[in-house]
Amino acid sequence: MELHTALSGFIVLYIFMLAAFTGYEIIARVPAILHTPLMSGSNFVHGIVVVGALYTLLNATSLPEQIIGFVGVLLGAANAGGGYVVTERMLEMFKASGPKGAAGK
Repeated sequence: MELHTALSGFIVLYIFMLAAFTGYEIIARVPAILHTPLMSGSNFVHGIVVVGALYTLLNATSLPEQIIGFVGVLLGAANAGGGYVVTERMLEMFKASGPKGAAGK
């Protein structure tokens, strides 16, 4: 017995819209102090996007598929790398600017 599962365009669109709405609702309720750890965790998700884009690129059979896969890998990697840079800069804002003993002088 062969099991064949195919997602129609409407189901894929429904899943995308549900994920976008859920993500928006979750992010909108996060306090500002938690945005840095949340952003750091979202970088992990961007890494998964890069893996998915690599999988798509490796299974591409035509030139347009290869171009889309390459652009996906490129943008996903840039997004993940940029997220880590921004997270590092945000964490630098919470560090003390001078030596501990210099505050009382």
